[in-house]
Amino acid sequence: MTSMRDRMLAGEPYIANEPEIIADLDRAARLTERFNTSPASDPQERLAALRELLGSLGEDTWIRPPFHCDYGWQVHIGPRSFVNFNAVFLDVARITIGADVQIGPNVQLLTPTHPVEPGPRRDKWEAAKPITIGDNAWLGGGAIVLAGVTVGENTVVGAGAVVTRDLPPNVVAVGNPARVVRTLE
Repeated sequence: MTSMRDRMLAGEPYIANEPEIIADLDRAARLTERFNTSPASDPQERLAALRELLGSLGEDTWIRPPFHCDYGWQVHIGPRSFVNFNAVFLDVARITIGADVQIGPNVQLLTPTHPVEPGPRRDKWEAAKPITIGDNAWLGGGAIVLAGVTVGENTVVGAGAVVTRDLPPNVVAVGNPARVVRTLE
């Protein structure tokens, strides 16, 4: 029989009630608390907490607290990227952020999905789809990227945009839902 955690990792519907899933959530809660409450005067402690929390953290990458995630180990961030205050990365599925990415304050990367039908939703079924942010992308403050979306390299997502589907490389997208308004050379 497949465990709920295995179902979660396969992107299948699951219920987050198994001890292994709860232990993963508790681990992430402890590490994000350690990161978020570490003194500004101790950047090495902050970095140590991030390295323990995240799946991978590129060289010269920085995240400003507070930062929130579900599991942490599903988040992979490339080198020289920057994540501003109050990021929320719900990493039920993998979140991959490339190199040299700029992420504004209050950005949300949301991999979970929930059933539209009321019965399964009431019964706490959920699933997730991965999010990928390409190299040198910029997500403006308050942008929201939904489950299953890829943002192409060099793409700029305007402040407050809600990205509901893939964005190609080298464009500017704004609005809700985000739409391409310009191509970059």
